[in-house]
Amino acid sequence: MDIRAAIAAERRELADLLDGLTTEQWDAPSLCAGWRVRDVAAHMSLGFRHRLPALAAELLKARGSLHRMTDRCARKDAAALSAPQLAAALRDNADHPWTPPVGGLAAALGHDVVHGLDITVPLGLDRRVPEDRLRVLLAGITPKSLKFFRADTDGIALHADDLDWSYGTGTPLHGTAQDLLLVAFGRRLPPGRLRGAPSDRFATA
Repeated sequence: MDIRAAIAAERRELADLLDGLTTEQWDAPSLCAGWRVRDVAAHMSLGFRHRLPALAAELLKARGSLHRMTDRCARKDAAALSAPQLAAALRDNADHPWTPPVGGLAAALGHDVVHGLDITVPLGLDRRVPEDRLRVLLAGITPKSLKFFRADTDGIALHADDLDWSYGTGTPLHGTAQDLLLVAFGRRLPPGRLRGAPSDRFATA
């Protein structure tokens, strides 16, 4: 598939979705611990709105911690930008060539898809990520990626209910492909979305 085209489509679709959110939804919690929906949206466009020297300066302020830097920038930008501006930052940069420090285009697609789900899942919005995009990301799940995202899947076999896809060995954990993708990216989901295994191990409190 054309991953660049998929990234652009994902950003435009998410921008349209963001345009339809209420003020209460913008301020609702996301799946990213401690971040509201607007913080996630601000983070998603960070690489488009800030040049590398500015990001390097922010990293220095955070004493070299990428986590602290992204958290600080997301909160600051979410406070400075309006909801329409945050949505426009995604739409206007749909074709931006940004990629994460590692992983290339597939990682950029994963960044947008997973953060989009960080927004839609806790809001209860039934957005279905297109299958071709999901398959690219599911194919990229490896022991190394699970470790990077601190996904605790030891002894668990992920089995998608809506796609012919599984990963790992052990006690089966069932769910939609996009919910299992979130598990592989270290997310905890609202209760009731997963079946089997100790599903509460992957559920929000």
